[in-house]
Amino acid sequence: MPEPESSLDSSHNDNSIFTLSFINDNADGWGPNNQPEKYKDLPYQKFSKSDRIGKIADWTSTTHTDKKNQKYQSQFSVGNIGQYAYYHDEDESQFTLVDQSRTVRTSYQRKLKSIQNRNLKRQQIQQYQKQTASTNPRLNKQKMQEKMKQKSRKYPAKDPRNIIKLREPSVRVKEDWKVIEEIEFSRLAKLNLTIDEPVDLKICGSLEYYDKAYDRINTRINTAANKLKRINRVYHKVTTTDDPIIRSLAKTEGNVFATDSIIATLMCCSRSVYPWDIVVSKVENKIFLDRRDDSSFDLLTVSETSADPPQDEGNSINSPNNLALEATYINHNLAQQVLRMNEERYMFPNQNPFIEGDEGEIASVAYRYRKWDLGNDISLIVRSEIDAVTTGSNDEKVFLNIKALNEWDSKYNNGMDWRMKLDSQPGAVLAAEIKNNSCKLAKWTVCSLLAGVDQLKFGFVSRANVRATDKHVILGMQQFRPQDFGAQIALNMDNSWGIVRCIIDYLNKQKDGKYIIMKDPNKPIIRIYETPENSFSDDDQAEAEQEDEN
Repeated sequence: MPEPESSLDSSHNDNSIFTLSFINDNADGWGPNNQPEKYKDLPYQKFSKSDRIGKIADWTSTTHTDKKNQKYQSQFSVGNIGQYAYYHDEDESQFTLVDQSRTVRTSYQRKLKSIQNRNLKRQQIQQYQKQTASTNPRLNKQKMQEKMKQKSRKYPAKDPRNIIKLREPSVRVKEDWKVIEEIEFSRLAKLNLTIDEPVDLKICGSLEYYDKAYDRINTRINTAANKLKRINRVYHKVTTTDDPIIRSLAKTEGNVFATDSIIATLMCCSRSVYPWDIVVSKVENKIFLDRRDDSSFDLLTVSETSADPPQDEGNSINSPNNLALEATYINHNLAQQVLRMNEERYMFPNQNPFIEGDEGEIASVAYRYRKWDLGNDISLIVRSEIDAVTTGSNDEKVFLNIKALNEWDSKYNNGMDWRMKLDSQPGAVLAAEIKNNSCKLAKWTVCSLLAGVDQLKFGFVSRANVRATDKHVILGMQQFRPQDFGAQIALNMDNSWGIVRCIIDYLNKQKDGKYIIMKDPNKPIIRIYETPENSFSDDDQAEAEQEDEN
């Protein structure tokens, strides 16, 4: 048993040499009170448990700081100021480093800086004005006057001439009229129809020869020939159904009948601004297009498509109605004055169909009846007019249409004074007229194409006195081929024929009766109404006039 005893003795000896390790006891609080030896030369950085660890350095951050770029920053240091901030031991107070490189700012920074500077300057001005206004009442009054001037410059008073007034319809729409179709101009612009050449059916009347001396008139010549004269001649304005030639042709030829002015109005309706109306009579599947009795359909508009159309009302000489009467008077007299009157006329095989007894001297005019095939079993017969005839270079006969453009006030003609510009800049004067009277010029061109004339002559007529309408002066003449002038004013005949065909198609779908085609007075729309049979009788019109007077 000696071995166990020896083992017990050895273990007892090991326990006798065990010693406890050194413990630092902090009597003033919790935690170590002395710094461990191995951490003696290492710096200690304060930290918080809420600090986010995970980003050592960000070399892509922008120069300006925001909350997004500060999420990894410790709460015990701000920027570069902290425990590890570098401080140089040497004195560098005498050393300065100038950075001459230009700082590149973004557009956002430049805009922000300019807004800040502007706001700061405004605040300084307002503060100064408040201080001075309280002490100087005269300065305060001047300030209010300046403010009113600025307001008037920013919101100028409206010129009553520039206010477009609502126009009245050409005829009063009654309660028993029914709208069967409403067509916007934008839809009409997409139409297109190509047709064949027309067939001549009959030509009537007689023409006088054009006096070529009027081609040499200019603004520098002031003679008796320049003055517009009143020509007392008989003008026949007969509507479609009253034409005896059309009545006889309707028995054997065609199924749609109209005059050149009515067809031209339909073809150029997308250019029109003023209201108009056309009466439609459908009898036994034949369509007759007429102008309404006592309407202003045959009056010529003035500055209809101008940016500053005439707005005067009442008895003013520059009201739209009075200007239309003046333009029609000038057009009729000029077309006769420039002819070689009291000489032998060019006679056609058929006499003027509208002469009844001894009416007086008949105006120079010829009526040409032509037929067009529009397809879809539509045969259109149109009565067109020719104004004059002249001889060409090879003694051939050249047929003319003569129209008058009148100047009523150069202030409303883009400042284009015809007496100053017509001789030196005739193209500019014509361009201004094309802009201001686009619809009227387009209708004249269409009428010339329908009549098949060779030349279209324009006479430029101006008032002798801008405040008087009884005296006018002829300033010059220009002539064009109708096809060339149509291209110059962007007249598309295929689109024009498409418009006519579209309207006739709508009418063909209706039963026999009375209809009216109306241009809306204030919108680019035409409407087709179905009306009672007696809507445009004399008794009905007298009744309507009596209602208007009451």
